[in-house]
Amino acid sequence: MSPQARRLLRLGALLVVAGAALALPGAAVAEIRISNLSVFLNDLDVTVQVVLLGAVPPSLHESLHSGVATHVRFNVELWQYSRFWVERRIQTRAVERQLTYNVLTKEYKVASLAGEQREPYLTKSLREAQRVLSDLRVARLAPSSTLDAQELYYVRVRADVSLGGVNSWVSRMAGDAAETPWVQSSLLTVNRSQ
Repeated sequence: MSPQARRLLRLGALLVVAGAALALPGAAVAEIRISNLSVFLNDLDVTVQVVLLGAVPPSLHESLHSGVATHVRFNVELWQYSRFWVERRIQTRAVERQLTYNVLTKEYKVASLAGEQREPYLTKSLREAQRVLSDLRVARLAPSSTLDAQELYYVRVRADVSLGGVNSWVSRMAGDAAETPWVQSSLLTVNRSQ
C-alpha cells in the first residue's frame, strides 16, 4: 500500500470516529437552561432566586430509575462591576442537591448535599421531584453593609446536572451530564432612587 493510500485510510477512519462522536444522542437531548433569575438587594442582604429548566433530562431517566443518583450543582457569584478596571468577585456560593429513586417504595428523594440546610423531600412524582430540585433560593449571599453604595454589582449563575456527581467532558459527550452557560443579572446598586 502506498503512503498516500495509508494517509487517506487514516483520514477516513478519523472522519468516521469524529462523526460517531458527534452523533451521540445524549449530548443533543440533554439541554438544560436557567430561567427566572431574580436578584433582591434589600437593606439587609442580597438574595438570589433562580429556576433550572429541564433539571433531569430524559437521557438520565433510565439511569435514575435503575438506582444511580442524579446531582444538580448551582454556582452563584456576586461580582462588583468596573467599567475601566478588572471586575472583582465579592462572594460565591455552591449549592449541590441529589435526586435518588427508591425502587422498592417507588419514591423520589431530593436531598441537599452542600451549600444549604434543608430537610430531604420525598415524593412519588418525578415531576414534583424535578420542581423541588430545580427551584433555588440563595438567601444572605452577601450582607448589604459590606457593599459600597457608589458601586454597581451583578450576579452570575451556572448549573450542571450529572449522574453520580461526575461532570466532565467525557460524561457530557456520553449524555451523562449537562451544564448551562453563565447567566448574568442586570446591574444592581445599593442606592435607591425615588
